[in-house]
Amino acid sequence: MSSFVVPVIDVHNDNFKELWPAMVVALKTSSFIALDTELSGLGNRKSLLAESIEDRYKAICHAARSRSILSLGFACYKKLDNRVNSYLVQVYNLTLLCSEEYIIEPQSVQFLVQHGFDFNKQYAHGIPYFKGNYKAESDYQGVHIRALFTELLRARKPLVLHNGLIDMAFLYQSFYAHLPEQLATFTADLSEMFPAGIYDTKYVTEFELRLTASYLEYAYKKCKLDNFRGLTSGAAGPHVQVEFCQYGGHMSSYVDFRECSDVISSEGHTEICERFSAFGWCPNGTQCPLSHDTDLIVLQDEKNKEDKRKKRKRQRNKKKAGENTVDSSIFEGAPENKIPHMEIDVQEQSVDEPNETDKITSSVTTSDLPTIDTGNGVESMNKDVMKKSPIHSPQKKKQDTGTHRAGFDAFMTGYIFAHSCVTDQKSEEGEARSEQPKQDVQQLLPSSLNKVYLSGKSVPLNIVKSTFAKSSKAHVQKMERVWESRH
Repeated sequence: MSSFVVPVIDVHNDNFKELWPAMVVALKTSSFIALDTELSGLGNRKSLLAESIEDRYKAICHAARSRSILSLGFACYKKLDNRVNSYLVQVYNLTLLCSEEYIIEPQSVQFLVQHGFDFNKQYAHGIPYFKGNYKAESDYQGVHIRALFTELLRARKPLVLHNGLIDMAFLYQSFYAHLPEQLATFTADLSEMFPAGIYDTKYVTEFELRLTASYLEYAYKKCKLDNFRGLTSGAAGPHVQVEFCQYGGHMSSYVDFRECSDVISSEGHTEICERFSAFGWCPNGTQCPLSHDTDLIVLQDEKNKEDKRKKRKRQRNKKKAGENTVDSSIFEGAPENKIPHMEIDVQEQSVDEPNETDKITSSVTTSDLPTIDTGNGVESMNKDVMKKSPIHSPQKKKQDTGTHRAGFDAFMTGYIFAHSCVTDQKSEEGEARSEQPKQDVQQLLPSSLNKVYLSGKSVPLNIVKSTFAKSSKAHVQKMERVWESRH
């Protein structure tokens, strides 16, 4: 399996103006956009898993109003016309600073520090923003994070997230308007903000791909492994290919590289942490004596699946041979009776413990960024940046697995979605391969369109405008201004 290196562009207050044209072009020319956030905390975890979805929404609103976004990652996947299921991918990681008071939870800080987040850099160079119904004209013009969110809306591209309800609430509150009081109003607003659709890869992996586990890193590694099998199968079945831009000159100083190594066969008898294996989270954290290696976990699940398949085959052969006795133990834990792993439920941990679904952040006060005329800048930056490089990047100068967690998480989310589109295409076509593959991603995952995962629920949250719900007044006013000022 060929490993590759993902370039993640580090965006902060000092280079935001310079990188603005390239980011806008990436949004406008993409086929779909994957997002991820890091947050300063989520508040009472148990409230986030209340039985009532309305109560959950109220808890999420309280968190979004009292906490803030520390880091925003987005990955723009542009489908290449000359190659089937191939994408040019641009990944950005934005360090942010909320310009208002907010709550930051100590456990969230600890979690971020363990993953390499640089708070000194965040307070010194974070991109400032104001939350809620900020009414400055620069909401729609200029160079700052709220204007970038406006460009995201104007792009009208499919939005892809992983376990994305909390992300969407924080994005709405932080860069758009005050969250509406009712969930139905919120979903009505979202359906109009993102007319091309919203996709949740947590829902896709749980209910469509039905993976053994569905936390982000596991789902990414499993999809990457399955994609490699599609590439190397005898019929060379449908598979995803990704390419990246080649960043030269001073631009290279903004890029950090994240190596995506192969999932290879393990040697020895490393004992895996079962809790981390199931949920992507362990209360012992880095102090756990057992392995948290996701590659090993994926391979172990693959082996267990194969062992169970062989046991069932042997049992069927015994029955055919006229065996009268059946060892019932071989059916214990069989896949057809097994509930897929879910990320750890809030009830299973103390209120203060962060889990895999937590999104974490912080910030500080500073002035708005200056405005620039991007008329010619977009074209010149686009020519400089949009030089495609092969999947094996020779430019690996440094690797940073911590500070760009939001950006790389966005890349993984987009990769899962792209792989799921190919898997869905393959299931529709059967053994026959289409000479003219579908170009509209909505056609590839119709069963997952506008369905957002709800932890502990057997049905998703549908992002639709109900006949009984109206859009919020703030949203209507915002959307009018978004399209009035698009030129």
